[in-house]
Amino acid sequence: MADKFDLVVIGGGPAGYVGSIRAAQLGMKVACVEYRKTLGGTCLNVGCIPSKALLYSSELYEEAKHNFAGYGIEVDNVKLNLAQMLAKKSEVVKTLTKGIEGLFKKNKITHYNGFATLKDNNTIEIKKADGSVEEIKAEKVLIATGSESANLPGIEIDEKNIISSTGALELSKVPEEMIVIGGGYIGLEMGSIWRRLGSKVTVIEFLDRIVPAMDLEVGKEFKKILEKQGIEFKLETKVLSAATKNNKVALEIESVKNGEQTKLIADVVLVSIGRKPFTKNLGLENLGIITDKMGRIETNEHFQTSIQNIYAVGDVIKGPMLAHKAEEEAIAAVEIMAGQAGHVNYDCIPGVVYTHPEVASVGKTEEELQSLNIEYNKGKFPFMANSRAKAVGQEEGFVKILACKKTDEVLGVHIIGPDAGTLIHEAVILMEFRGASEDLARICHAHPTLNEAIKEAALSVLGRKINM
Repeated sequence: MADKFDLVVIGGGPAGYVGSIRAAQLGMKVACVEYRKTLGGTCLNVGCIPSKALLYSSELYEEAKHNFAGYGIEVDNVKLNLAQMLAKKSEVVKTLTKGIEGLFKKNKITHYNGFATLKDNNTIEIKKADGSVEEIKAEKVLIATGSESANLPGIEIDEKNIISSTGALELSKVPEEMIVIGGGYIGLEMGSIWRRLGSKVTVIEFLDRIVPAMDLEVGKEFKKILEKQGIEFKLETKVLSAATKNNKVALEIESVKNGEQTKLIADVVLVSIGRKPFTKNLGLENLGIITDKMGRIETNEHFQTSIQNIYAVGDVIKGPMLAHKAEEEAIAAVEIMAGQAGHVNYDCIPGVVYTHPEVASVGKTEEELQSLNIEYNKGKFPFMANSRAKAVGQEEGFVKILACKKTDEVLGVHIIGPDAGTLIHEAVILMEFRGASEDLARICHAHPTLNEAIKEAALSVLGRKINM
């Protein structure tokens, strides 16, 4: 007889494992099905975590090679040990995946390793690596299968010369020249890693700007800083074809503006044009679960699909494909299943690009406010006028705050500069409680800190910044 569970979670990534744990805390008997041998999903295994490990390591290398001397630290013959750098990254991943296994045991969650397919509303078939098949029963199902890299038609990824973001984390040597197809945050983070380690990096983007969802003013400053670091951009450019020969990749590209075609040669081409929902062999069609034209599962405000007892969260539904957004949705969904009032405030989900400097934002951009005909006041403060930024030699960028002209409620905050990914959470908390720029300006900030730039930006909204 098949094992029966109150909840079966399909997917062991950020949404899946967090949702499983919260459901267990709420007293449910929980099973989690994951096709990878390790838990953590794309984020932990081949995404967020290993990329941040390499971003940190590569930043240390660049600092030691180029910037230490200016601070009186003389280091001769700085050498790159790429194998050790990759080993350190893998060690971090292994430690964290083991940690999730421990959390599953602690919370008495049954972990199945295999591909899950929905056979009916309450039956899940699990195909294991050895070919065996097992069926389990569920009162409720939470689909949290995440996303996968989107492919560019006509370009075949071999993970050697033409790679995905997964392959970009495993290169055994530093390519002399790397081309990144796609100017989104993943491509820019990966490009930054390999530029720091010695690659000549060129980014090709079809649109006329990088990271198109970003506030336009911030995006322009971001591009300028990355160009200063040595990354070359070819905007409004279409990739026509890619051919590999003698360990080189020849790209045929075309200008969107005038149709002019040229050829580029690189050792490695990273295809990073976005991600798509991962629903392969899930069996959605067996049950008639409705998806939109982009393959995302349609849900109501309670995260229910067109089948009432089957829920979906994370990258497989609409919204930004962010691990923390997925986690919050999973928690909300299982709390709703348990009769509680689960909720996600989509206006307060931060986004971060982990380059150097970092870029972070929460809430509306200027362009969004303008399109909604919402009148706003803007305040800006540059890090070059912040004493802590000056002391640590990280003066690029600024903080920008957008507040409602009528009520002064903060509607959006955008930061490009040192530790932006940490600083943004001061704004997230304020906005979660619908705070005003006056509230932020009145809060005492320790001196000297980078956070003072946020206070000064709030003062700027009100027309009374102090240090500029």
